[in-house]
Amino acid sequence: MATNNRNTLMALLHLKSAGSCRYDLLALGEIMLRLDPGESRIRCAREFKVWEGGGEYNVARGLRRCFGLRTAVATAFADNDVGRLLEDFILQGGVATEFIKWMPFDGVGRTVRNGLNFTERGFGVRGAVGVSDRGHSAASQLKAGDFDWDHLFGRLGVRWLHTGGIFAALNDSTAELVLEAVQSARQHGTIVSYDLNYRPSLWKSMGGQKRAQEVNREIAKFVDVMIGNEEDFTACLGFHVEGADENLRHIDVTAFKRMIETAVKEFPNFKATATTLRAAKTATINDWAAIAWMDGQFYESRQYPDLEILDRVGGGDSFASGFIYGLMITGDPQQAVDYGAAHGALAMTTPGDTSMATKAEVEKLMKGGGARVQR
Repeated sequence: MATNNRNTLMALLHLKSAGSCRYDLLALGEIMLRLDPGESRIRCAREFKVWEGGGEYNVARGLRRCFGLRTAVATAFADNDVGRLLEDFILQGGVATEFIKWMPFDGVGRTVRNGLNFTERGFGVRGAVGVSDRGHSAASQLKAGDFDWDHLFGRLGVRWLHTGGIFAALNDSTAELVLEAVQSARQHGTIVSYDLNYRPSLWKSMGGQKRAQEVNREIAKFVDVMIGNEEDFTACLGFHVEGADENLRHIDVTAFKRMIETAVKEFPNFKATATTLRAAKTATINDWAAIAWMDGQFYESRQYPDLEILDRVGGGDSFASGFIYGLMITGDPQQAVDYGAAHGALAMTTPGDTSMATKAEVEKLMKGGGARVQR
């Protein structure tokens, strides 16, 4: 990577040096216990595999385990054995746990509990299905003032904050906490990325799409790197893409680019935007690629047509972590979108929400490497 490209990025994002900060990235969000019935259905299962997962946390874990950066998570758990199991998963992933808030457990879960997420992977014509059980979760009760952002961003130092629309949708208080966090990050010179991640089921009891736009448009004023697909930009920010059908079988890239150009005019604080381009032919066969905008230009990743998928959950989060890594380390938007697309593709070849890929595997795929057996 040419030095002048990296210097251009540093100037554009005002990215802090690694040596001046304890952490490269902090993720703010909820982490749930995922129960996976494997090839079965939730309603018929007799056993489940257990993973951890959360839209914001998955990015921090990918950056740590695949790319070797220093990451931490800010969240909350009920202090019981389920919470400690989640902590153990996070420790295995190498993500720092010092900013987890532990809430007293009443023995039943009337006032606080840990969120559960039952998820079917889907297969062929049967799409993936998620059934969350997260009411009264510890993370959903977090509120403004629960974290000392001046200590985190100022004294300890964090280069990048990542959060998103899933956490903002859990409660009015979590939306307020996200807004507080991104405003503080801006004051301390910490880059903010935000994944819109629109989930109709979460916003249903919160005021629907109208409320989603009110919350996300306010947060968007303080975001440097905005991530989301065409549905996210429409539902959360009110922008529309011509030519995208509701089943995501076709995406008009030219129309999507026009929408991004409209978005960055309205939100000139966006230094970069990025999205995956997924055409779902079946639950297990997707066309996959990504596109990013930065400094007035668009950058498209290599195409992954007819990508075979084992577990699609977390593919977008792994794209985000690869994209962030590319921006932070190479300073090249083209490299960044290629890192993101390759990492997301590999993450969907393994079970669970989080990536099991290595950086060497990501870089091999970026160069066009195939699936020949490694011996």
